Amino acid sequence: MSTIDEAGAADTFLRPHHGRCRCLRPKGLVDLRGHTDPPAVLVYPADAVVVVSGLPGSGKSTLMERWSRAAPAIDPRAVHLACEALMPAWLPYGVYRPWARLRHFQWLRRQMRRMSPLLVHDCGSRPWLRRWLARAAGRQRREVHVVLLDVGADEALAGQRARGRCARPRVFARHQRGLDRLLAAVPAPDAACPGTAVRPVPAPLAEVASIVLLDRVSRQHVAAARFDRWS
Repeated sequence: MSTIDEAGAADTFLRPHHGRCRCLRPKGLVDLRGHTDPPAVLVYPADAVVVVSGLPGSGKSTLMERWSRAAPAIDPRAVHLACEALMPAWLPYGVYRPWARLRHFQWLRRQMRRMSPLLVHDCGSRPWLRRWLARAAGRQRREVHVVLLDVGADEALAGQRARGRCARPRVFARHQRGLDRLLAAVPAPDAACPGTAVRPVPAPLAEVASIVLLDRVSRQHVAAARFDRWS
């Protein structure tokens, strides 16, 4: 088994050597878009809640599946399928969507009470969910972190077609507006800012401890998440 080197600063990675791979402990804003050699592992506190956000089709479920060895993954698709299995085939999902959402939220609340690390699937258009998670985690003295997939609308639509499930145009547009508001608040890289400095998270995400931005390329390279006790 290979050993993982750990970097403590927000944008500082250790180069791989002697079979080791690089990892990153996210703090503040970490923009990995455009990086062709990002860290292979993101390391979070042992009881952290990590919210994976992005457009429908951007690869959230795929990323969470890769990371699910490290923590339970709360994906509304699982609740959708469970509810669908209980309903007659002729009944449209829209009829029982409120019930499915209630079950999803109940599942999330139960997992939050367990004080274990958690991965949460989110399209980024529901700031109330992040605020609720932050309040709940704050009462438990835990941190909430965000991983935001910025792959572009065309890539996300292609991802929907590849998986055989397409969001309605109105729904996709709503998610895109929410994501655009988040991305508009992300400052451009500051050449005067040293690489080891911690950049603050954007104002719309002030309640989270870190936000990591990934694009289509860097998304493929970040192979795992790990939850550790930090020294």
